[in-house]
Amino acid sequence: MRIRSILSGLGWLAAIALGAALATPGAPAGAEGGAHRLLLATTTSFRDSGLLDRLLPLFRERTGIEVQVVAVGTGAALRMGAEGNADVLVTHAKAGDEQLVAAGAAVARVPFMRNHFVLVGPASDPVAASSATSVTAALQRIATAGAPFVSRADDSGTHRKEQALLRAAGLDPKAPWEGVIETGSGMGFSLQVAAERRAYILSDLGTFLNYRERTGLVRHSSDEPVLENVYSILRVDPSRFPGRVRTVEAEAFERFLVAPDVQRTIGQYGTDRFGAPLFQPLRGVESAAAN
Repeated sequence: MRIRSILSGLGWLAAIALGAALATPGAPAGAEGGAHRLLLATTTSFRDSGLLDRLLPLFRERTGIEVQVVAVGTGAALRMGAEGNADVLVTHAKAGDEQLVAAGAAVARVPFMRNHFVLVGPASDPVAASSATSVTAALQRIATAGAPFVSRADDSGTHRKEQALLRAAGLDPKAPWEGVIETGSGMGFSLQVAAERRAYILSDLGTFLNYRERTGLVRHSSDEPVLENVYSILRVDPSRFPGRVRTVEAEAFERFLVAPDVQRTIGQYGTDRFGAPLFQPLRGVESAAAN
């Protein structure tokens, strides 16, 4: 069952159009037009967790640079980078990130924070997913029972992880069971759909916690290594797109996110509200997935 949000879809198209316009030579956000703006294409979870709203005012205060945000999911953000329609990206799909660097569209992949993906669903847990020995075993239970399951189906980093986990569980992502609901939308909207349909869903930890009170969903997975979720910065390569990329501003944004005090801010974000941080800083932290 597909319930793509018309409003969300229009928003995505508008965002892509905005990115293309701003990255076009001569447009207001081109490298020569307006030296104090930056176009960031990012996964929706960075925004929906609330962390981006915490960091951007501090960045603007320090640098005077206004950041225009296009939150479209990792797949779409990577495509914007590949086409030179953004200055810098924040994504969370290691393979896709590395492909963009290998193709010469991004300068480097710089991991800067992580958390975990989580399998969440109704508190009643009708298939006893929380007692499964692993997240893949839980997905097998959900699929076998034909239980409601929400998929973002938007080529985001979360959607890519979901597809990989389904394959690891011996399931065919292209042959979803009857209970699958595809939203084609961001993390926050998809969590709300899961709540309305009393469905299971894969989410990043930060957005789930930020939406937990309003959705009533509960966590049914533990922090398995396979669920580690690493966020990276990728600066679009100015030599690939001459005159289109704001190099100085993108470098400033990268330096900002990895600065020690900002890393501490990331490591503390959410603690006052949830009792634990939503993200862990990666600078100086060992992580197999970050390498």
